[in-house]
Amino acid sequence: MLFAALALVLSAAQAAPPRPRPCAAPVHRQFDFWVGTWDVTGPAGKFAGVNRIEPVDGGCALAESWSSAGGGYTGRSLNSVGSDGRWRQSWVDSSGLRLELVGGLVDGKMVLEGETPASAPGGPPTKNRITWNPEAEERVRQHWETSADGGKTYTTAFD
Repeated sequence: MLFAALALVLSAAQAAPPRPRPCAAPVHRQFDFWVGTWDVTGPAGKFAGVNRIEPVDGGCALAESWSSAGGGYTGRSLNSVGSDGRWRQSWVDSSGLRLELVGGLVDGKMVLEGETPASAPGGPPTKNRITWNPEAEERVRQHWETSADGGKTYTTAFD
């Protein structure tokens, strides 16, 4: 009797089609070049902090953990592909900033954009555009630009 039940369970398991692996589509691997623990430096080469990016939830998301060189400033983000096929980042840091970005791969670079509320009452929101560019020697350039004029002009906030 036990063998018959076991044979029935095995037969059912073999007959069931394999379930598709979540997050297996190539779009979910587009930001993998960012995965790692990075010593972050500014354009002049001065150490700015450490950023750790790791896959979580079976590769369905990337978790970022930032810590500045001098301490006191930290931040975290969760990055994943939305149902529309675009990448989304939710960033929160120790200054109270909360930033929602959306975008995708453009010419081999990850480009995400979003807005933060105006710094002055009645003023325009600030547009944010962050570009991650894989470079030679296992390096990644992260360039954060902001615009206070609706995207007509941008200035570098971080590079």
